[in-house]
Amino acid sequence: MSKHAVETQGLSKDFGTGDSVVRVLRGVDFEARHGEMTLLVGPSGCGKTTLISVIAGLLDKTGGAMAVLGTDTAALSSSEAVLFRRRNLGFVFQQYNLLPSLTAAENAAVPLLAAGMSRKAAVAKSSELLERLGMGPRLNALPNTLSGGQQQRVAIARALIHGPKLVVCDEPTAALDHESGHSVMKLLRETAVGPDRAVIVVTHDSRVFEFGDRIAHMDDGQITHVDTKGN
Repeated sequence: MSKHAVETQGLSKDFGTGDSVVRVLRGVDFEARHGEMTLLVGPSGCGKTTLISVIAGLLDKTGGAMAVLGTDTAALSSSEAVLFRRRNLGFVFQQYNLLPSLTAAENAAVPLLAAGMSRKAAVAKSSELLERLGMGPRLNALPNTLSGGQQQRVAIARALIHGPKLVVCDEPTAALDHESGHSVMKLLRETAVGPDRAVIVVTHDSRVFEFGDRIAHMDDGQITHVDTKGN
């Protein structure tokens, strides 16, 4: 097995066409290793969210090479790509994307339901994880009755519930206080980092830098340097 959960070489991403093309990713060389949490930091607008969206398969790359969990995802058909993401990836993005008619426990159980697990078993498993995230009293609450921080925790539970090999997070602690943010990062480390599993976290929150094994600094569409723990 490659030591890299994600590896990109010369990755580029353009938006627009003709004279209006904007190059957001400018030849990104990036890696995230199995068994590690990699933090991706840099100023707003530097391309961090675009990079993880390409890694997660939500955006197509314009150029360069990329392997996710050893797979050239650009070579997959649309149906193969959907199945690959469903089996292997978990996402936590700034828009929580919770289904308004489902309870917190049901929202967190969606990946298990999509995989064919019974509703009873799926909701029981998601309820257990939500309780670890301090959501025990709100398991049956609908999203419109939850605070931003509570919705974020449901979104995190949904990303972790099916044991993905790669979890990608965009500002997972942005809506959380210091204590809750540390609890979430600790849970991510405990549940989503392992010998064949990795986490990538985009963050502006310097309070959680201690959780990263590697911190990749990004500016103007490129990785400028990488700090490793102990440096």
